[in-house]
Amino acid sequence: MCHHLLTLIALASEAKRPSLGVDVISLNGKWQLMNSNSSVSVSAEVPGCVHTTLQRQGFISQDPYYRFNDLAYRWISLDNWTYTTSFSVPSHVRGKGKAVLVFEGVDTVSTISLNGLTIGKTDNMFRRYAQSSFSWDWGPSFPTLGIWKGVRLEVFNTSRVLSYTTSPKYDSEHSSWTVEVELFFDVFVASKGLVHLSIPLLQSEAEFQLSLTPGQSEKSFVLQLNQSVSLWWPFGHGEQFLYYLTIDVSLEGGETFNVAFRTVELVQEPIPSSPGLSFYFRINGKPIFLKGSNWIPVHAFQDQVTTDMITILLRSAQKANMNALRVWGGGVYEQDIFYSLCDMYGIMIWQDFMFACALYPTEKDFIQTVREEVTQQVRRLKSHPSVVIWSGNNENEAAIATDWFNIPVTVRPLYVKDYVHLYVENIRDIVLQEDSTRPFLVSSPTNGVESEKEGWVAKDPYDPHYGDTHFYSYYKDCWDWTAFPRTRFASEYGFQSWPSLSTLSKVSVSSDWDFSSNFSAHRQHHEDGNQQMLKQAELHYILPNSTDPLQKYRDTIYITQVMQAQCVKIQTEFYRRSRSDIVEGKGHTMGTLYWQLNDIWQGPSWSSVEFGGKWKMLHYWATDFYAPILSAGVEDKGDLLIYGVSDSHSETHNVKLHSWSSFNAVCSLESNVTTIKAGGSTLVFQYSISALLTQCGNCTRRSCIVTFHLSSPEGQMISPHNHIFLSSPRYAEGLQKPNITVRTIHSHPPPPPLIYYIPEMCFFTNRDVTERKELVLKVLNPSTN
Repeated sequence: MCHHLLTLIALASEAKRPSLGVDVISLNGKWQLMNSNSSVSVSAEVPGCVHTTLQRQGFISQDPYYRFNDLAYRWISLDNWTYTTSFSVPSHVRGKGKAVLVFEGVDTVSTISLNGLTIGKTDNMFRRYAQSSFSWDWGPSFPTLGIWKGVRLEVFNTSRVLSYTTSPKYDSEHSSWTVEVELFFDVFVASKGLVHLSIPLLQSEAEFQLSLTPGQSEKSFVLQLNQSVSLWWPFGHGEQFLYYLTIDVSLEGGETFNVAFRTVELVQEPIPSSPGLSFYFRINGKPIFLKGSNWIPVHAFQDQVTTDMITILLRSAQKANMNALRVWGGGVYEQDIFYSLCDMYGIMIWQDFMFACALYPTEKDFIQTVREEVTQQVRRLKSHPSVVIWSGNNENEAAIATDWFNIPVTVRPLYVKDYVHLYVENIRDIVLQEDSTRPFLVSSPTNGVESEKEGWVAKDPYDPHYGDTHFYSYYKDCWDWTAFPRTRFASEYGFQSWPSLSTLSKVSVSSDWDFSSNFSAHRQHHEDGNQQMLKQAELHYILPNSTDPLQKYRDTIYITQVMQAQCVKIQTEFYRRSRSDIVEGKGHTMGTLYWQLNDIWQGPSWSSVEFGGKWKMLHYWATDFYAPILSAGVEDKGDLLIYGVSDSHSETHNVKLHSWSSFNAVCSLESNVTTIKAGGSTLVFQYSISALLTQCGNCTRRSCIVTFHLSSPEGQMISPHNHIFLSSPRYAEGLQKPNITVRTIHSHPPPPPLIYYIPEMCFFTNRDVTERKELVLKVLNPSTN
């Protein structure tokens, strides 16, 4: 990362004077930006980054995401840049005892000077590099530079509050709740005061004496609650109650925060008839199956990430019935609004610390900056009920255990020692000191407590009898569910697809719209990724063969999305129906987080939501395979097995066979009334496929498809329709070309939308339309839908 100098020259401007005893002078706004040889000098907005500034000022004329600009604009990251601003300190502020210049986020290595005097240096973006800035197999290389968060001057006489944290804690012995409030002070002059805590809705309040001595100071206070509380539950399991907690410090003034009450446990205990240990989350005493995905940075340039962008993605996750997201450890700690929205939406967060797929130094200076990073982030995020687990790193235990880096056997103990020193003796130690309310994992994937027994680096971190697993297999047939690991928790798995042409066209030209173009090769950062998609699709579908190059390109994009949706559907349904099964000692799966939810740019990836917010086919399918009540079918040894997966309902089952040449069912069967296990998976239907085909008359594996759903005893459908192919669609008999007309309508003039969601037409090519049909797509505004 390049070195850049930030210069502050004290001159003239106005300061805002807050009423809390601390004067805050915002230094956000217009700065001057200059490169190392002064050939570039432009006005810059802070917060911001160099790339964004140069684009807005017209110095670079095109979007950095356009075509090959990640290469063309590489010079920006290789230069040194200086930000300069001027400000004045009003007379009423100058006489105060202490002034602190606060930079919320500097990317990344910089020297800060005031009036020509060096007053500080930075080497940690949060506090560290974000690795994915240097590219990943789903994103570009844009090592960013700049002041990416706010800057301000804080001036005070006695003290200032650095931060607050709240930790609700449940006393099971007395069936009561308390809220521990921690306040962190920067004290200039010794002082005394009062702290008043109150939760009006719970008629609970208390007042405490406060005594501060100069230096960094931490104070803790416990508020006893006078009445029972309404709990915070993950989405789909209850409401997300948030209470207002007022913290009033007599020295500073009052502030109001949200506080929620929930318990979280990571249960790792013996399972009957299975070696190893369980691995599941218990929220408020209830086992919860985690349904969700993995979250990567929303944009390569963090200053361009807006609240709307984050909101659209989180609402998309919730609309797909997700209750969990994993913030992946190679990106960034997300903005405060991300976690606040997750609190509101009931989306649980698995929070990685920002270490991924690499070996890290353990020198004293690096360890110190890591300790500061971890302390700051835990204090910032621990008050959010949505954060249910901390994880030390992404895949670094597996990297050492399976020798990703060809470490000589003779020095391997040294690398294990360094691994333990960084993640266990430092990161884990700090987390356990700072937060006793949620679990901590050293890595993902991991064998959990078994890895700990083996010295923190297990012999096989992918052992499905323990912990969580990451599993990818691109060359094997994804329809073969027997190839999937029957794991305790699937925290990464997935398949690539290309985004729609409407998304790609914003950063490409017509000559790029070919699967063999330089653009297609350049956007694909996963080795052999384009061919892997086509080979996987070809197993079950006829690959596009139009003589029109543009139509062939559109069709190819479409078939990659069909393939991805079907592959992830099959794998996810396998995990969901395995939650109650123990087969050959494996199973009891209690979580699925597919890779990945979102995109960082317009290119091929594992995402279900394209850059810009448009849903891929996979995301539409996720709304079904993550439904609260699911029917999942599978063929096993010649039998059709259908499982009901539910939290707490009683259902019956309905099975129908359709020929490819008609929407009308060839025959229909219904299972006996079956009670589906609460919080589990139940086999509700088993039938010989050959007998089923014979019973249904003129049906063969190639001419018919099985559909099914769950219904209540009263006959009301309570699960999404599902299907199972009896042969690959490429061999289907009776398929006819559909004749579909598409138009969009509005029932009334909509407000200006954040983004339009237009549903994909999924699998219409696999259904006969014997007469002209009209498909009406409603354009939805996500702010109101």
